[in-house]
Amino acid sequence: MFDFDATLPVMALQFIILAVILNAVFYKPLSKVLDDRAEYLRQSESAAKEQLAKTEQLAKDYETQLSEARKQSQEIIAAAQAEAQKLAGDRIAEAQREAIARKEAVAAEIAREKEEAFRSLEGQVETLSRQILEKLLGPELVR
Repeated sequence: MFDFDATLPVMALQFIILAVILNAVFYKPLSKVLDDRAEYLRQSESAAKEQLAKTEQLAKDYETQLSEARKQSQEIIAAAQAEAQKLAGDRIAEAQREAIARKEAVAAEIAREKEEAFRSLEGQVETLSRQILEKLLGPELVR
């Protein structure tokens, strides 16, 4: 079935030469390309991780700044509302003082006019009373 003659060593030698040639021509360049590719992928991955870390840090910084800006704007709004309420309260108090002063002035004017009306009526009442007495008793008895 299998003969051990001179062809066996020649075949073995051909196989070894073919393996050396394939290794030099095909396997070494192919393994170099695969190694270069793996190195490129490792570098790209590490660069991507660095960029991701920087991006996450920037996002955190922006969130912090945004939160601070929101907090400041809320403080400004609260201060403005407090100032507006204070101004409104002052204006209401001033309007109330003016209303009270006007009310008192009007009340004083009414009281003054009432006194004048009473004085005028007293004079008229006295005159009318004399006239009534004169008509009833006669002008000679009333004096």
